Amino acid sequence: MACPTTGGFESSTTHFIQINKMYTTYVLYSPGFNKIYIGFTSELTNRLMAHNDSRNTGWSSRYQPWELLYSEEYPNKAEAMQREMQLKTYRGREFIHEMVRAKIDPPRL
Repeated sequence: MACPTTGGFESSTTHFIQINKMYTTYVLYSPGFNKIYIGFTSELTNRLMAHNDSRNTGWSSRYQPWELLYSEEYPNKAEAMQREMQLKTYRGREFIHEMVRAKIDPPRL
């Protein structure tokens, strides 16, 4: 059978659709310790589970449990890393702390 896009013939081989991997810059919040953690990953759900895993021995293990406060998706690792660095600046941390304040003491209507 002729292939409509190439004009050639289709082969009997399997065609794969390439799925673009997205990267997520994220902010975690530890309400019990009032701490934030800023990072990036390509697997947000798995990364959050790793932060909250009792076998975790890194810095974030001391402040469990963590909850997702904020996240942004990017099409590539470089952009996600750049945003992580921006969030770790003074202005980025102010932006995050505003979200924490709104979470702790939401505006009353």
